[in-house]
Amino acid sequence: MDPRLIELLVCPLCKGPLQLSHEGGRTELVCLADQLAFPVRDGIPVMLEGEARALNEAPPSERG
Repeated sequence: MDPRLIELLVCPLCKGPLQLSHEGGRTELVCLADQLAFPVRDGIPVMLEGEARALNEAPPSERG
């Protein structure tokens, strides 16, 4: 993702800054204030609360 785009995006819940994360072979935008990770699919951030995962929760690919 373009770093300039990340600077423009904010968390849809708290309007706080987001950080790009590339952990475990997946790309996510992380809001540390809300402890949520929003997925990036095919280079497009999915900024929906229902699509976000809690940072203390395993990613969908690792859930059993």
